Amino acid sequence: MTSANGTALITGASSGIGAIYADRLARRGFDLVLVARGKDALAKVALAISESTGRVVTPVPADLGRKEDLRRIETILMTDPSITMLVNNAGVGSVAPLLKADVDDMERMIEINVVALTRLVYAAVPAFAKRKRGTIINLASALALAPGMFNGVYGASKAFVVSFTQSLDEELSGSGLRFQAVLPGAIATQFWETSGGSLDHLPSRAVMRAEDAVDAALAGLDLGELVTLPSLPDVSEWEAYDAARQQLVPKISLNAPAQRYLKTAQT
Repeated sequence: MTSANGTALITGASSGIGAIYADRLARRGFDLVLVARGKDALAKVALAISESTGRVVTPVPADLGRKEDLRRIETILMTDPSITMLVNNAGVGSVAPLLKADVDDMERMIEINVVALTRLVYAAVPAFAKRKRGTIINLASALALAPGMFNGVYGASKAFVVSFTQSLDEELSGSGLRFQAVLPGAIATQFWETSGGSLDHLPSRAVMRAEDAVDAALAGLDLGELVTLPSLPDVSEWEAYDAARQQLVPKISLNAPAQRYLKTAQT
């Protein structure tokens, strides 16, 4: 029987945060389409969730860095009317500073974190808008708010995710669609090690369990948050940050330079 909640398509779903999202959404009554590169690991996750929840779980092995694979996932989003949620979780990380990083690795990071995410959103939104129903969750990072920490390309790619999500929410207001950007800090998954770092260098108070991060993110979704920082104690701090940003908007395009520049030019 088709789920009343519809189907959630989750990328990067073979382990870590993506696999936990899959489990939690299945328990909320969603059927699943799970996307990841590792065919065997993906199949194990899909089988375990299907057996424990009774939901229909379809594994789709794909490398979103390969154009043909990415287009295949786009087609699923555009043509499967049961899909009501997209969780853009797949991502590539790095802790290498510019002088030690390989630019080809940085390009692949942009392809996964920015290009693939954008194309999947562009595939899903028209279908969702036509049905006036759909949710898109984009996994960003707390490093989007902390330029200069760790790898600059990674933080910048996640800043794109936040800005893009905010823009989508503004542009598609009233369409029946929901958007959320999730900004976790350091999470206890293999992602950190595959990015070339180690959680051993961080204090335990700075590292959250993946299960707690996903549960907090889904609670934020239930609360209607556009931007969710799972460990931020006081949401008013984010609200003040965002309000300050919005106060700048009317002043960033005027017909004359600011006085401080005129004074400098006259001296």
